[in-house]
Amino acid sequence: MQASDFKSDQYVRFCPGCGDHAICMALQKAMAQIGVPPHQIAVISGIGCSSRMPHYLSPYGFNTIHGRGGAIASGVKTSHPELTVWQMSGDGDCMAIGGNHFIHEIRRNVDLNVCVFNNRIYGLTKGQYSPTSPKGFVSKSSPFGTVERPFIPGELVLGARGTFFARTLDVDMQTTVDCMVKAYAHKGASVIECLVNCVIFNNGTHSWIADRETRADHSIVLRHGEKMVFGKDNDKGLAWNPAVLNFEVVRADDARVAVHDAHCQEDTLHHKLIQMGPENGLPVALGVIRDVEEETYDAAVNKQIADVRAASKARTFDELTATLEQFER
Repeated sequence: MQASDFKSDQYVRFCPGCGDHAICMALQKAMAQIGVPPHQIAVISGIGCSSRMPHYLSPYGFNTIHGRGGAIASGVKTSHPELTVWQMSGDGDCMAIGGNHFIHEIRRNVDLNVCVFNNRIYGLTKGQYSPTSPKGFVSKSSPFGTVERPFIPGELVLGARGTFFARTLDVDMQTTVDCMVKAYAHKGASVIECLVNCVIFNNGTHSWIADRETRADHSIVLRHGEKMVFGKDNDKGLAWNPAVLNFEVVRADDARVAVHDAHCQEDTLHHKLIQMGPENGLPVALGVIRDVEEETYDAAVNKQIADVRAASKARTFDELTATLEQFER
C-alpha cells in the first residue's frame, strides 16, 4: 500500500506551516507501512484543529463533539474489536473537557492508538491557554499570564497506569512514523504525544528542540535495548545518578551510559525520562518511552460475553424472558 491510499479527497485546511500537516502525512505513511486496508480502520476525533483529521483520511471516520472522542473510540473498539481504531485529539480536547474520558480509556487499557497533538494553545478558538501551556503564559484568556501549573501528558498517562507512551516532534517524520507503527503493534491503549507548532497563535513553542541546529543536543530519540546516546556527534549519553535519583549527562564513552528498557513494568525511570527538559538541563525524550503488556479492556469484555453465552441455557431474548417467567411462577 501507498500513503496516497489513505488520503481523502478533501482539501486540507490546516494553516500553512502548521505542524498538523506533518502528523497527517506521517499517519498516512504509517498506515501504508502497517498494511491494514482503509475499510478496516476507524479514525475518531473530538473538536479542534487536530480533530479535523478524519476528514483528511480515507478510512471510516467520526468527528464527534468536544472531548468525547475517547468515549466514542472506546465504544467502537469494544463493539467491533476487529477494527483498528485511531483517536485524534489535542491538548485541550483530551486534557480539559475530555480529561475524564482520556484517563479512563488509558486505565481500562482499551486497544486504541491515541495521537495527542500538543501545541500548548487552543488554536481553533483563536489563542486561549490550554492545560499544557506553561505557567506565566500570556494569551487571550490569560493577558497577565496564566497562574496554573501545566499537565505533562506523559505523567498523566503513567498516573492512569498506561501501558504505552511515546513522544514525537512534527519536524521529525522518521521518528513519528516509527512511533505510530509501534503504537499499532502494541495491544492496549497507545498514547503518542505529538509536539506540534501552531504558527499563528503559539509560534515556536517547541523551538528548543525543533530548531535544526540545536535539536540533536537538546533531544534524545530513545530505542528499546539501545544505549541512551545523543548529541550532534553522538558524543553525549545519559547515566543514572542514584545520589540525586535522576539522569545526568555524561560522555558517550562513559561506562555508566544507560540502556533504554521500554518494557520494564516498574515505571520509575519512565517517569524520569518523561520529565526531562530544559528546566532540569536534560534533553527532551522522544521515541517510545514505555511499552508493556497487560490485558486489554475490549478483549476482556468480549471474552466475558462469550463465556456467559456459552454457560447460558437461553440463546435468545425470548428464551430468556420465558425462563424468567417460569422463575416468577
